[in-house]
This record gives sequence, C-alpha cells and structure tokens, in this order.
Amino acid sequence: MSISDEHTIKNEQSQPSNLTRREFNTLAAGASMAFSFPALANPLKTVSHDVDVPTADGVCDALFVHPAEGSHPAVLIWPDILALRPSFRAMATRLAESGYAVLCINPYYRDARSPVVETGESFRDDSTRKKIYPLYQNLSPQTHVRDARAFIDWLDAQSAVDKSRPIGTMGYCMGGPMVMRAAAERADRIGAACAYHPVSLATEGADSPHLLIPKIEAECLIALAENDDEQHPDDKHVLRQAFTANELSAEVTVFEGALHGWCVLDSRVYNEAQAEVAWSKTLALFDRAL
Repeated sequence: MSISDEHTIKNEQSQPSNLTRREFNTLAAGASMAFSFPALANPLKTVSHDVDVPTADGVCDALFVHPAEGSHPAVLIWPDILALRPSFRAMATRLAESGYAVLCINPYYRDARSPVVETGESFRDDSTRKKIYPLYQNLSPQTHVRDARAFIDWLDAQSAVDKSRPIGTMGYCMGGPMVMRAAAERADRIGAACAYHPVSLATEGADSPHLLIPKIEAECLIALAENDDEQHPDDKHVLRQAFTANELSAEVTVFEGALHGWCVLDSRVYNEAQAEVAWSKTLALFDRAL
C-alpha cells in the first residue's frame, strides 16, 4: 500500500459524514445531477454515450460526453482508484459543458466493467480495498501506455472531436502516472496534461513517471495535496527541476489545506474551494493549450 493510499483511508475515516448510505444513494441516483458544482455561466448542451473502446488487451467501457453540436478539443480522463462512477460522470459532463469532447475510462476493464464499487462504498472500507487491490495490481506502466495509444486513437476517430487541435488529459490519484505516460507516449497529440493529488510521480524506480518528462511536449499542471507533500517534500522539487531542465511549461503547486482526494466529488475530503481553484487552473490551461 502506498503512502497516498494510506492517506485516503485515514482521511476518509477522520471526516464526519452528514449522510447515511441510503441518503448518499438517493443523491447519487441522479448521476450528473446528484453532485453539486457552482453553476456555469453558459453551459453548453451535451450528449453522452456509454461506449466500448477496443484496446490491445480487450474492450474498455467508458463514458463519452461532448457538446451536442460541432467538433471540439478532446480530453481523456483517468479516474482515481475507485474508477469510473457517478462522481466522475458528473465531472466529465461538467467539462463537456465547457466545450470539450470528454472520454472518461474504466481503468479496470480487463477484469470488470464499471462501476466496480457500489454507490456509497468508500475506500476506507476494508471490503472495498480487498475488492479493488487485485484490479489495481493488474495495472502497470505497460498497460498504461497500451491504453493511452488506444484511447487517443479512438478519440481521433470521433466526429465530435476536432482533430486539428491538441488533446488534453487529466488524472486523479493513480491516474497521475497514467497522465504522464500518456503525454510521453502520444506527445504528438497531447498538448495539456493535468494530475490532481497524484501518486508516485517521482520515485527512485527506473520507471518513475518524472523520467519521461524529456519526451513530453504538453503544458502541465501538477496539483499536489498538502498531506502528500508532507510525506514526500522533495517530489515537487524533483518535478520542477525536470520540467525546467527540459524547458517545458509547467505548474507544480501544493494546495494548502487540501488532503489526498480533495478534487473528487464523492471523496469525504472533497474541498470545494480548493477543487474550484484547481478546476479554474485546468480550464485556463486547456484554453491556452488546446
């Protein structure tokens, strides 16, 4: 178990919840309407599809949501350790309402279709962790790269995607390394890469994602949780130095008071104020780079 996984458990255990599981399930039943965001000024009308994306390893179930008219820059979302579920559907839809064609994937498709957890289940629950870890352990840097190739190729084949413009990619928690590997593998297409409370971006291993920075051409946003930074205070410096050495535009920021998982709507440590800061930074980056 990584330090960040331990943080997820401890954070969720320490946060009081005002909702019973039944109340949470009732709220979540409305999918994208279940979770409350600050209202967009002029949200675009969107259409969404549950799609199956062929990959080298099988067929990945995913959500594809985009504005109802025209073609738009594509964004690929890699969810956190609990994978594609109503909260990520809501987050993808919100991004589509801002003018993007969004593919949010199920990283565990080799073993199970989404959702892999029931609404209201938490990573703090031992039963949930026992269910998730075997799926998580079947992923690797190699599966990340194979999947990135397939997902980008699929997006480029969609009429709702403007293929003349670069693609963005976003990842949460374990999705952070996936973002980095995708941006390196498809540097020809990915123009913006964002990682939120990412895990293991700068390790001692030969496959550490930060070692891929020389291959990346995307502008990057690395949004670090305060408690992750406390455990790995050197990571931000390693990342900044690597971006600078390769003359790559990047922001590596520690979000004060934000705990690991703070950007995800159904996390017990969801921090709306800081999540909105990260969201605004993301939209500004996409506006510049895509």
